[in-house]
Amino acid sequence: MSNAKRTFRSIAIVGIAGIAAFLIYKQVAGNKSSEPAAPAKGGPGKSQVVIDAFIVKTSPIDQYIDASGTLQSNEEVEVKPEINGRITRLFFKEGTNVKKGDLLVKIYDEDLKAQLQKLKLQQQLAKTTLERQENLLKINGISRQDVDVTRNQVSAYAADMDYTQTQLQKTELRAPFSGRLGLRNVSEGAIVSNAVVITTLQQIDPLKIDFTVPEKYRNVVKNGDKLSFTVAGDQNTYNGSIYAIDPKIDLATRTVKLRAIVPNNNGILFPGSFAKIHINLKDLPDAMMIPSQAVIPGTRDKKVIVADSGRAKFVVVETGIRDENSVQITSGLKIGDTVITSGILQLKPGAPLKYNKIK
Repeated sequence: MSNAKRTFRSIAIVGIAGIAAFLIYKQVAGNKSSEPAAPAKGGPGKSQVVIDAFIVKTSPIDQYIDASGTLQSNEEVEVKPEINGRITRLFFKEGTNVKKGDLLVKIYDEDLKAQLQKLKLQQQLAKTTLERQENLLKINGISRQDVDVTRNQVSAYAADMDYTQTQLQKTELRAPFSGRLGLRNVSEGAIVSNAVVITTLQQIDPLKIDFTVPEKYRNVVKNGDKLSFTVAGDQNTYNGSIYAIDPKIDLATRTVKLRAIVPNNNGILFPGSFAKIHINLKDLPDAMMIPSQAVIPGTRDKKVIVADSGRAKFVVVETGIRDENSVQITSGLKIGDTVITSGILQLKPGAPLKYNKIK
């Protein structure tokens, strides 16, 4: 085949391909022009969020605080010896009540008694010597310095006797207050030191309850306020009264520690028990309550979305008392405001509102 024929054939193929591409392009362009134009962004065709709303109104509520606490002994002490020694007698039974001053433990003291007797004899001898020296001093038979030395020795023996008598008292462990003893940890004949806990003594009537409340209630609760509580495994409700408030707010939890006194006449309450506490404060006849899901928590404040001329408006609010479904609004809203309760995450400031239901 000649070069001229080959060139002509190539030109023909390119021309046919160009015509085919032009026809395809024209057909596609015609199809696009026949489709309806998409609505402009933000125009009338934009979908609206269907939301639920709540009309703000007042309702009476009971103001109260629910907290958790722990029962504590009114007084509690570990019974430990002050000196090292051997226990010669135990005068108590485990878990029994004792009165203040009752003898609980006796530690071996024969060595101290012998030392005390020795000091008494030495002091008596020194007193006799002092009497003779004073008679000699009257006739200048002895120097005044010798008399003063002997008199000082008599006083030193008296001081040693007082010290030994004190050590003898430490061999007797007595109850520092009336209460109930715990379990015994030693037996008669045991060698003990001041680090050994022989038993415990607790005053369980009355008892104390330690608990905390949020710092916003610091100026609401006060000494003398009544409370009620329950403990695990007991359906009965018990009562007490607050008698002490910690003046410092805990920096980690932002709570205030309180302490209440609780009568325990029948002795059925035990220290260490977990207590669910309820404190009635005062009734609020005109509290402004809204559903809890309407509040948007933030790092610095809390907000709600209200309807403003048919559009969404974000408002900063302050909250108060909460219950299972509602929260009190103390500032930021007024009676009659329409608060959005659903679709909150899909709304932006100024967004148009379409209601499903208004409560």
